[in-house]
Amino acid sequence: MEPFILTVMYFVIAIIIVAIGLFIFESLTKKYKDWEEVEKGNQAVALSIIGKIIGICIILAFSIYHSSQILDTLIWGAVGVVLQMVAYLLFELFTRKFSVEEHLLKGNLAVGIISFGVSVGLAFVIGASIT
Repeated sequence: MEPFILTVMYFVIAIIIVAIGLFIFESLTKKYKDWEEVEKGNQAVALSIIGKIIGICIILAFSIYHSSQILDTLIWGAVGVVLQMVAYLLFELFTRKFSVEEHLLKGNLAVGIISFGVSVGLAFVIGASIT
């Protein structure tokens, strides 16, 4: 019974951390509201959001694999959200010739795909560093 209870607990923790992470990410975007853009069919924004969700979940998965306590997963989940935010801000900073946010708002799929890749790729690096 214990593995079942732990699975449910990790599931609930993941939902909470992803929801908090998405709320924080939405507060970072100043030029649009994520879910309003998704409602309008903006695929670039949707890809960016999916990348963040998968990225956070990858970090949580590595944390569950390598941690013996639920508290460790909570801590690594928080660290993962923060590092994903840093990655997004650095992505915006390193693309000085254009604004990532503006291009996502315009529905630029190329920028959405790169944003997705940055989130997922760095999540693997962050996750692999958890020991």
